[in-house]
Amino acid sequence: MSENIIEVSHLHKQFGDNVILDDLSLSVNKGEVVVLIGPSGCGKSTLLRCLNGLEPIQGGTVSLHGEPVEFGKSGLTKIRQKIGMVFQNYDLFTHMTVIDNISLAPLKVQKRSKAEVHDEALALLERVGLKERANSFPAELSGGQKQRVAIVRSLIIHPDIILLDEITAALDPEMVHEVLNVVLDLAKSGTTMMIVTHEMAFAEAAADRIIFIDGGSIVEEGEPHEFFHNPKTERAKRFLKTFTYSD
Repeated sequence: MSENIIEVSHLHKQFGDNVILDDLSLSVNKGEVVVLIGPSGCGKSTLLRCLNGLEPIQGGTVSLHGEPVEFGKSGLTKIRQKIGMVFQNYDLFTHMTVIDNISLAPLKVQKRSKAEVHDEALALLERVGLKERANSFPAELSGGQKQRVAIVRSLIIHPDIILLDEITAALDPEMVHEVLNVVLDLAKSGTTMMIVTHEMAFAEAAADRIIFIDGGSIVEEGEPHEFFHNPKTERAKRFLKTFTYSD
């Protein structure tokens, strides 16, 4: 039986009177890659922020290995060490070098040794093709390079799951593939991930399961090839027709 990493039960999230997530339930198992797709504003990115305790919720529960993830609660910092997060705008510290950006959390939060962290940071940078940029500053990097650094920064804390929120949205088209190839490599290596993306071909290639969200609710979910080539709901069929990817 697969080990459950994240469990979401009857999640309700709203901003004022605007309901963003409505009675949403899902789970992610160890080693699974779940890709969330849906129209802009349907609640995908908000869901990721709720999973990491970055947003308060108005109903339901989110848990990591059975432990509640709750906005503003004591112990949240410890839980977040098990949840990597990669945002679309990198969020690198501009005054710090690449290797210092990567090393900050394991040194300051996890209290690991400087030598250990330095060696692992270099190894991870080499894995994504950026070892030679270890001492560069973010301003000296392309958007694709910055995003690869952000991915390494999430990996070095040894998270149980990585959440990736539209990580190619801010990139020029020619830089998209270099970032997606890194994520595909992670997927093949068994890294547990939940990914929000509008890159449909990538979603089919990377995912073990597709979850289609609209209006804050799960409309359809299933195996990638089946979803993209034989969607069951009319809403999913209409959505896929907006992409040249779809037949």
